[in-house]
Amino acid sequence: MAVSWTGVCRGASLVVLYGIRPVGVKAGLSTPSLAFRQSSLWFVRHYSPSQARHGIGRSIVSRFKWVNEKYERFLQRRFPRFYVLYHTFMRGFRLLFQDAQEVRRIKTRMLTNNIDHLTLPYREMEKLRQFRRDMIKAIPLVIISIPPFANYLVFILMYLYPRQLLIRHFWTPQQLVEFQGVYHTQRAHHHWAIVKGLERTATSVQDSRLKSRLMELCSKVRGGVHPVVSDVHAVRTLFSGPPLGVRRMYADQMRQLCPLLFLTPRLPTFLISRRLNRHALELMQLDRAIVRLGLHQLNDVELREACYVRGLNPDRLSPGQFREWLTQWLQFSTHLKESETSLYLHCMVLLTVNYPKHPRH
Repeated sequence: MAVSWTGVCRGASLVVLYGIRPVGVKAGLSTPSLAFRQSSLWFVRHYSPSQARHGIGRSIVSRFKWVNEKYERFLQRRFPRFYVLYHTFMRGFRLLFQDAQEVRRIKTRMLTNNIDHLTLPYREMEKLRQFRRDMIKAIPLVIISIPPFANYLVFILMYLYPRQLLIRHFWTPQQLVEFQGVYHTQRAHHHWAIVKGLERTATSVQDSRLKSRLMELCSKVRGGVHPVVSDVHAVRTLFSGPPLGVRRMYADQMRQLCPLLFLTPRLPTFLISRRLNRHALELMQLDRAIVRLGLHQLNDVELREACYVRGLNPDRLSPGQFREWLTQWLQFSTHLKESETSLYLHCMVLLTVNYPKHPRH
């Protein structure tokens, strides 16, 4: 039987327009006409403009990846020291972008489900806290990197001032350990000034029982003894109001506490007290989130970071010692009230300086 040309054209047109088997084609069409319709359908499905554009995009991306890998191999072979900087720089931006995406997901979920910040899981609360601190330090770096060829200036800054100008995303693992040691040494310089400030304040305490207990606590710390939680709780009432409340201390005492949280002391006194109180409350909320999660759920890296943020020097300590100290710290902090943030800050010295047994700074 001859092929009906009108039927073929009509069927092909319907295929192109609707992308389905044509309806209304004459029943007398032969097998060649059916093959033509199926081939037309296959052509439309596999060579649509959107898929073609998608294929071109994938080709460009794969080509870009190939060129980038070839460039990295060239740097690694010819300029190994520069390659380390380049690799650290690219990895840092990738990690920073991943953190930004995760923070965006967390905040979107909080807004969508009306979730309060205090009820978030520990890891999400810590991610938000750390990302905010990172961004405050990273904004100048990102602005510098925007103009063309400005990344070479960033490379120079990475090489000359990595600790002062860059955030942890742009540090090598060796630099992370080294710089944490430097920062802890800087805050350790204020430990004994804080203890001496407590001793001076103790002389003005009217309650003889509280006065003797505070003096005894300071003597233990100065003598190299690591106090227990009950020693600290015995004097907690002194830190919720005068003379040691976070808004009642002398300005010098507040400024001595700032390095414990890596805050600048070069601000007016009312701003310093507000920032100290806010950061201490944030850490107290994180402590409660750890309790809800369970301390056993934290891995070694998370344990190390949690201890470091709360004032402990993580160098030469084992994961078991991290867990032991953090257990004691949670026993202390989870019973504090919001008005006792000053005690929380002072214990970043009292409960860390002699654990497990540190020489006097």
